[in-house]
Amino acid sequence: MARLAWYEVAPDGAKALFGVHHYVTKSTNLPEELIHLVFLRVSQINGCAHCIDLHSRDLRKTMSIDKVTLVPVWEEVPHLFSDTERAALAWAEEVTRVSETHASDAAYAAASSAFEPKDLVDLTIAIAAMNAFNRLGAPFRLPVAAKA
Repeated sequence: MARLAWYEVAPDGAKALFGVHHYVTKSTNLPEELIHLVFLRVSQINGCAHCIDLHSRDLRKTMSIDKVTLVPVWEEVPHLFSDTERAALAWAEEVTRVSETHASDAAYAAASSAFEPKDLVDLTIAIAAMNAFNRLGAPFRLPVAAKA
């Protein structure tokens, strides 16, 4: 079933959301690869095919295919991910699943010990933005670039 192109139906809403994306990717101290890593993990949790396809492609430009493939099980392969990456992935999971985790004090303490205050806020904005994009991409079935 064809679904609405949300960004065409509500261009002002799309512009606002893409403004947050632009802020996260262009106006923070967070490394681009770390941002895409978090975007990918959040999208995997939310099951957004378009965003999984997009961000795995972005990561494969700078990251090995083995590492990209193992993002869903990053905790089982800690030698592949830096301390900062593991902290960002853990916080991304905690915030994305906030209805279950309630952003626990332990998770907050771990994240805040890994990131400077501004970077932690920016990371959380990045996580929130990707959750918003996933909640548009998945229901409106944005297409993927992947081919059989």
